[in-house]
Amino acid sequence: MALVVDIASWLCLVAGALLCLAGGIGMIRFPDVYARSHAAGVIDTGGALFILFGLALQAGFSLVTVKLAIIGLLLFFTCPTATHALVKGALAGGLKPLCRELDADEAAGMADEAQR
Repeated sequence: MALVVDIASWLCLVAGALLCLAGGIGMIRFPDVYARSHAAGVIDTGGALFILFGLALQAGFSLVTVKLAIIGLLLFFTCPTATHALVKGALAGGLKPLCRELDADEAAGMADEAQR
């Protein structure tokens, strides 16, 4: 049984490391703040949670596992909220996405929604 837990733990650790690597490459390569925020979200929610779960499997059921679960819950709720606030602030500041050009009316409507 310990071998199964070790294999599952290492699979989670490797998956988390690969997600962190992919997100880090995305933060360097993506062209604008909106795409980069997506890459940062992959690192925060995907990579970190997989790593925390793998560490929790390695620790067994102990106080360390409870602490890792609390850290995971904190990351799960705060990271997407921070990413959303960052993107909303960029949009309210007038930073246009590079993927397409917005009409003046559409951009004004998005800025009005962001201020609410």
